[in-house]
Amino acid sequence: MSAADTITTVISDFGGVLTTPLVQSFAAVQDETGIPFEKIARAMGRSEEADGKHPLYELEKGRLSEVDFLAKLGEALEPALGHRPALHRFREIYFDALHPNPQMINLMREAKDGGHRMGMLTNNVREWEPLWRSMLPVDEIFDVVVDSGFVGCRKPEPEIYEITLERLGDVPAEECLFIDDVDVNCAAARELGMSAVHYQHNDQAIPEIRETLGL
Repeated sequence: MSAADTITTVISDFGGVLTTPLVQSFAAVQDETGIPFEKIARAMGRSEEADGKHPLYELEKGRLSEVDFLAKLGEALEPALGHRPALHRFREIYFDALHPNPQMINLMREAKDGGHRMGMLTNNVREWEPLWRSMLPVDEIFDVVVDSGFVGCRKPEPEIYEITLERLGDVPAEECLFIDDVDVNCAAARELGMSAVHYQHNDQAIPEIRETLGL
């Protein structure tokens, strides 16, 4: 029996799969603020050392507000930059550089029309929900949306995958195809029994997804 005969459900990431690569949005932040992304990453590392919690992960779990995250980041950047940077336009810069990926969106619509149950599983920011939802017909395509900012856990933690399976109607992991642009997130899905496609670009991922689903 092929995978296409057993897969009933598709679970897709949002950013970097149904959109342009996230690296482009982070590059835009770097260009607009003049702060190299390496310095931002190191600053978040210093904040984690001080607090015992990674600020980005806390933001994505809804435990830290966007305002507090940017304040922590600015504070951690100050020693390296010699001044506290203005980061209040972070989300605007980020989303101005983020665009839909029509080919993948159309493929998800095709999978739904083919009878698959559809889920979206995203590591995201609670305050950003209106912005990213407005980028594509989320509710038209996906039966279930699980957003890390609202459930208190994030990929690759097993709990968020289990929440997704439960909300999809307790679908068995073995019946799911998971799609994500982060390899460790795909590895976590496979550990739970799902099939997974590590999205790198359309020319690679779309044929893999089509073959797995028999589309």
